Amino acid sequence: MAGIQVAVLCLLLAVQLQLVEPRALRLSSRIQGRVIGGSKASIDDYPWTLALMYGGYHQCGASIIGTQWALTAAHCVSSYKTPYQSLYTVRAGSSSRISGGTVLDVAEVYEHEQHNSFSGDYDITVLRIDGSFPLGAKISVINLPEDGYDPPTGLAVTIAGWGLTETDAPVFILRKVDISVRDRSACVFPNVGREVTPRMLCAGETGKSVCHGDSGSALVSGSTQVGIVSWGSGVCTLGGAVYVNVGNLRSWVTGITGI
Repeated sequence: MAGIQVAVLCLLLAVQLQLVEPRALRLSSRIQGRVIGGSKASIDDYPWTLALMYGGYHQCGASIIGTQWALTAAHCVSSYKTPYQSLYTVRAGSSSRISGGTVLDVAEVYEHEQHNSFSGDYDITVLRIDGSFPLGAKISVINLPEDGYDPPTGLAVTIAGWGLTETDAPVFILRKVDISVRDRSACVFPNVGREVTPRMLCAGETGKSVCHGDSGSALVSGSTQVGIVSWGSGVCTLGGAVYVNVGNLRSWVTGITGI
């Protein structure tokens, strides 16, 4: 009898875990992902943009940097690594994050070995895709800056991503906002308690920015990706946000990908 009771308890626990994980992912997806003060966009204009999914649920944004390689934020994957990384997929070539385009499996996840989830530093990850991106008009590679490039204050940049807007209405179609790089000294979030390091840059302003689940999306200047959405104040409509400074970490990306 005791053995039967144990078996029943194990079965119930397994069922609970199957129910809880998708719900947790939905909650995570729901609080993540806003383009504040932006407008609808087309994948035709941002063909390097990827929707990163975990277990079929939208997790973050990402970008195509090579025929087999994608770039995203480390905090997008740090909670769900081996043996669960086989659950990651990316959707390419679609303005919708839930349909269309091409869905590919992620074969390997390379999180920066110095990533610190408390400070937000080194918040960068490279993904190797199983197979290759079918490059074309709606799926193309974004250029990366030279090693050591530091975007100057005032540089015009654009961010595109999926998720909620400031109205909290679900958004399934890509949105974008045009912003500019800010001086690091002006990018201060006392309530967060984080230092803005050389591996980071600041962009956006009150009313024109991103929010949590736009994490991993590419900040671009023309046809070059200069940043990756990383973190902010927690109040998405205030003060802009912090991005990974891709130029500062370019040599790390090259060491893994050869790009």
